Amino acid sequence: MGAVSLSQLLLLYTGFALALLLVFLLLIARFYQRFSGERTYFRWFVAPALLFAAGVVRYASLDQIAGDALAEALMAGGGVAIIALCVYLHQLMTRNR
Repeated sequence: MGAVSLSQLLLLYTGFALALLLVFLLLIARFYQRFSGERTYFRWFVAPALLFAAGVVRYASLDQIAGDALAEALMAGGGVAIIALCVYLHQLMTRNR
């Protein structure tokens, strides 16, 4: 097995940091659902995490940072999904305040 290049290491490090942030958002949504009784769909936060993970793994396997259409589509899909979930959660938590 070959050595890990610097770009692969940075991609994996960034992927783990992003995963931690998504877990934190999932826990916030779960906490709000548990104590407010309103449905937050916190389990859907797993989908963007999987899309980002697939994009990071794809880039790391190709040993490049940009230029792959499939990896960019996976990352864009994850970004759109997390934006939609965060906007919904924000609206839910700040409604009537």
